[in-house]
Amino acid sequence: MNGGSSKARLEQVIAGVGQVVVGKQEALRTLLVGLLADGHILLEDLPGLGKTLIAKSFSSALGLAFTRVQFTADLLPTDITGGEIYDPSSGKFSFRKGPVFTHILLADEINRAPPKVQSALLESMQEYQVTSEGTTYPLERPFLVMATQNPIELEGTYPLPEAQVDRFLLRLTVGYPTAGEERAILARRRLAKTELQPPPAVLAPGEFRGLQTAVENVSITPALEGYIVDLVSATRADPRVEVGASPRGSLALAKLSRAKALLEGRDFVLPDDVKSLALPALAHRIVIKPEPWIRGLRGTTVVSEVIRKVPVPKVG
Repeated sequence: MNGGSSKARLEQVIAGVGQVVVGKQEALRTLLVGLLADGHILLEDLPGLGKTLIAKSFSSALGLAFTRVQFTADLLPTDITGGEIYDPSSGKFSFRKGPVFTHILLADEINRAPPKVQSALLESMQEYQVTSEGTTYPLERPFLVMATQNPIELEGTYPLPEAQVDRFLLRLTVGYPTAGEERAILARRRLAKTELQPPPAVLAPGEFRGLQTAVENVSITPALEGYIVDLVSATRADPRVEVGASPRGSLALAKLSRAKALLEGRDFVLPDDVKSLALPALAHRIVIKPEPWIRGLRGTTVVSEVIRKVPVPKVG
């Protein structure tokens, strides 16, 4: 599939999701870039802003299987992965697959689950498999986790370990709709006379996996790879930062940039692709020292400053 046809198909996906989700075009496009790059996505925002609807709409438009799990404090690892079940008729144990055996898993309020559950999910996110009683069960690709968490409410939560946060290719916030968008949401609901449903499938089965593979054919110059390394290195050199972005962050930014180029119908990466994705790709990988953190400094500020200061290479 060439760049032009890929762009057309992906624009149809965005249009399909836009039939249900009002506004937020930039966030929707960035989210699709993350899915194209075959990465897990952390949606960090307040309740009621449509995160679940967005996840369901994308899975439907992309023709992918979807499962939602509400994470709670009493959740067990086997509630996610599945486990061995005894069959009285045969006298044997058999493996019953859990909700993780899907294409897109919505882990709702992921930080409400205890560490053992998060650890079980981490194996699936990193290794694309589930291990039960010494037997490994591979997950069908694509397998993508879209996790949500509320950044304000901390009571009864378990902060995600840095190793798990680093597994998310990017972190996004949706934000409140504008007044006009909110009026459109109410009007759509009134006219539909029922809860809005996910859009019909735009892509045929297996087509999205082909688009993910096409990302690997998008070229990125050594100069732009050097630019990515300079951005990531600058986060580590900041004296206010305890831990800067890891090499996994460099790899994530490079792949996201290539996916963005494919979405725009190009087979090459531009500096603007890198700049536009540096914030969602790197900010959540940065650990701020205690004193600056107390004063309100966050990874988003550090990355924004780095983007302004690091020279952009000339291409072309």
